[in-house]
Amino acid sequence: MSRTPQTDRRPRRHSLPPRSFDELLAGGGGPATVDALRASERSWRLLVVRALLDSAVAAPTGPLPPLGDGWLLLSRARAADEGAVERLLLYPPVGVWAAHTLRRLRGTAEDDAPLWADTGHLHAIAACAAIRAGLEFRTTVPVRHGWAVLPSLGAMRVPGPAEWCVAEVVAGAEGVRIGGRPLAGPDWHGLTELRTAGCTLLLDGIDPYRSLRRPTAPEPPDHAAAWQELFGAAWEILRGSGSGSGSGTEEADALAGGLVTLVPRPRAERFRPHSASSGDAFGAALASMPDDAEQLASTLVHEFQHNKLSAFMHLFTLYDDRSAGLHYAPWRDDPRPLGGLLQGVYAFFGVTGFWRRRTHALGQFEFALWRAQTAYALRAIASAEGLTELGRRLVGELSRRLEPWLDEPVDARARSAAELAVADHRATWRAHHLRPDPREVGALAAAWADGDPLPSPTTEGTLTPGSPARGFDTRAVLLRWSLADPAGFEALRDDPGGTVSGARPEDIALVTGDPAGALSACLARIGRGDGDPETWVGLGLAARAAGDPAGDALLARPQWAMALHTELGGRADPLRLGRALAGVDVTR
Repeated sequence: MSRTPQTDRRPRRHSLPPRSFDELLAGGGGPATVDALRASERSWRLLVVRALLDSAVAAPTGPLPPLGDGWLLLSRARAADEGAVERLLLYPPVGVWAAHTLRRLRGTAEDDAPLWADTGHLHAIAACAAIRAGLEFRTTVPVRHGWAVLPSLGAMRVPGPAEWCVAEVVAGAEGVRIGGRPLAGPDWHGLTELRTAGCTLLLDGIDPYRSLRRPTAPEPPDHAAAWQELFGAAWEILRGSGSGSGSGTEEADALAGGLVTLVPRPRAERFRPHSASSGDAFGAALASMPDDAEQLASTLVHEFQHNKLSAFMHLFTLYDDRSAGLHYAPWRDDPRPLGGLLQGVYAFFGVTGFWRRRTHALGQFEFALWRAQTAYALRAIASAEGLTELGRRLVGELSRRLEPWLDEPVDARARSAAELAVADHRATWRAHHLRPDPREVGALAAAWADGDPLPSPTTEGTLTPGSPARGFDTRAVLLRWSLADPAGFEALRDDPGGTVSGARPEDIALVTGDPAGALSACLARIGRGDGDPETWVGLGLAARAAGDPAGDALLARPQWAMALHTELGGRADPLRLGRALAGVDVTR
């Protein structure tokens, strides 16, 4: 590393213009604000790369040249075409590479790959930079699982003697060759550009660091044409769908200025899209093949909100990292730390704003659902320990912006469906993750046996995260089917689990307004000893719909009803238990 040039180490401070600062606190951010975030992310990226190089001084280089050679080639490229190199360094997978490799060097991350394959990726970055700058050069790059990758360009199939090996990259008068193969040959897989008027994204299924967490083998996308069609339609939706923090055109232009890559993943179950982003990869959104363009547009809004907040948090501290508490997040099945919940409310504020402008039945449902859940989470996080003064200011501003939306009229059917989905998710989360104090459960059981009124539990229970057998969104997915595709919903009614993972007949009864059928099915399941949290919550939903006072108690304290029922040997009538927990004088 002695050949690594010294860089200017004088500290430079980034600041946001007051307007940009206020826009981000309000959940928005126009093109100028995104430009400012991108500039700050450039500095963040360079700091991480510099730390990586410093930490890699004594790291083994394996069959690759010294890292200093890669840095010198990168410097040559920058001298020839500074703009191209700057764009490459801001390419999202480069950020994931730098952060992942730095963690490996510091012993805080593990990987099956040899360390030299991660540190040596610098040579691939330098080669790509030199190609973009039009230089002639010769270097060596890592080969992972038979692929030699050039970030932002593509990958070459290079059969080798081992899972981890190297390939020579040569650029000269005859073009670029990797492992002796030309880029124009059949073994080369270049990245696809998704283009529309005003926005271009790279569809990157190639880069080993594209998955945002740890390296994965390239998977050239098979459906690039479908992605292009969906992206074009999604872009038109985005330009016409302002969120309330700005016009549709302004928000779309900001997104176009910030997002760089779309990482494709296989199609998920309908109405259950998967997406992700990372603070290490500003400009990236990972997304499963969407059901339609509207879903893709919503996903891009969601992940770009995460991108903006992550970049903002690289500049400002919103919460104390030492806070170890876990919280209910209405969009997740698992309890989340404070930082994760903060990211969630920011993202779903944007999602709520997107659906606010969609007037069809499904759009009205999504708006009603997410405005309620986001408001609930904002109220909870406002009182959480660990937020800084600026964090509280952000939460307060989002709450202020969201509050008027809570009173906006929504179609009655969509509103009722959203209310069911909200109650279902909150109660199912409590039933899964909260464990009542056994001593209090014993006291309740003793009162029941003596025919006395049940004392009110003094606590919610101990938070005990677990892994649910099915998604907490199962009934919400069925509601989406019923609203968006009535014919398809009718077709799945006889075998709901064959289409919607985890769905049961009682779920269909709840969604279609048949509380008697749902009550019967849930009671039968509990009687068989199969009363899981979803069943008890389903019983509460059905009882509430039927006007039984047990309903509200079973939804407010499903964990207590389950624990008491078990303590009583499974012999007590679940509805009577629910009424007793509601304070009703039950005659046994």
